[in-house]
Amino acid sequence: MAILRNTVVTAKFNREAQLPYELRLQDFQMAMQDVYDFFYDVNSHLAGRGLRRLDDILRPAIMSGVLSDMLAASLAKHSRVLTENRYFNGHPDLIVQGIYSGNAVKAGTEGVEIKTTRKSGGAVDTHGARDQWMCVFVYDLDTESEPASDRRPMMFTEVYLARVTIEDFRRNPRGPLGTRTATLHKDGIKKLRENWIYRV
Repeated sequence: MAILRNTVVTAKFNREAQLPYELRLQDFQMAMQDVYDFFYDVNSHLAGRGLRRLDDILRPAIMSGVLSDMLAASLAKHSRVLTENRYFNGHPDLIVQGIYSGNAVKAGTEGVEIKTTRKSGGAVDTHGARDQWMCVFVYDLDTESEPASDRRPMMFTEVYLARVTIEDFRRNPRGPLGTRTATLHKDGIKKLRENWIYRV
């Protein structure tokens, strides 16, 4: 099985995007390429043993969680100011280094929350409405091509980053077994999409 390596298309970045905390477009490029390279390495190893690609093994919710964690870690590595929030399940995922004790905070205000979704346009559920810088990576998975060995590698298709407020969210009704979530409403999504970082 021939595994393909994806490459970030530098021409698809928005040179006019507003970036907080000394972030650079190159930080996003390197973080996304780090993820591409990881999937290429892992999938090459799996294919060499006759096993399925990681993309095909992971359930959708797990895949989104893995990508979010990898992107946060890689952005922290390349960023000049931001670092990973060391508080378990703390918010936001990336915080300004040195302003919280031990670079750990349960609910901070200075930093960037990282989300991933397969929904074009960047609409994504969150665990609560907050005033925050929110970054959404939209990715595409080929789960249908047959044979599976011909499937395209995972690809980031859109990246958005914007400062949103509690008022930009709508609360989603909770089912009998569900956890209450919040999603950007129409104007909130518009605000997010206006400051797009990357689109292919």
